[in-house]
Amino acid sequence: MRRCHFISAALAVLTLLAGCSDTQVENYRVPKESLPPAPALSDSADATPAVDMASTAVPTGSEKFSWTAPTHWSAKPTGAMRKGSYAITGPEGEADLSITAFPGDTGGLLANINRWRGQISLPPQSTAQLESELQQLESGPLHFEIVDIAGTANGAPVRIIGAVLARPDETWFFKFMGPDALVAKEKAAFMVFIQSVTSY
Repeated sequence: MRRCHFISAALAVLTLLAGCSDTQVENYRVPKESLPPAPALSDSADATPAVDMASTAVPTGSEKFSWTAPTHWSAKPTGAMRKGSYAITGPEGEADLSITAFPGDTGGLLANINRWRGQISLPPQSTAQLESELQQLESGPLHFEIVDIAGTANGAPVRIIGAVLARPDETWFFKFMGPDALVAKEKAAFMVFIQSVTSY
């Protein structure tokens, strides 16, 4: 009887060993998921790519302005930058009046006047020099700062008369540029034009 139990146990062990020999363990290598590259960090959280301002539409504040131009000035098409544009012609040639607006103070009055000075081959001014040449114009609630500068461009005498209107959230520029003699002759008309500017 004991021998039968031994044989039965031996057969059971052999059966188990035979089953285990058929078992195979397979290993798999799963490639690690690659994460998308992180965006490049900049020094400023709101940094934007450099753009050419001359080809970019510039949003301005909610305030709008209207004006009345002299009848002998010819209106030209406006664009992304220009809120108004006029051509003024005479025997002396043709002058251009541009009306533009930009958010904020655009670097301040001195920087902008010095930029105009550079366009007609004049050296930059100091704040004290600029203040001694500025003309102040009050037109109703609007305050304009007027500059009249003469220089050269392409070897020819050129003049710029500019009016700068600073508002709480933007700055407007009325820039009258052309042959010196023509712009000087039209200065009185330009000043009347500036006084016609009203907000609505």
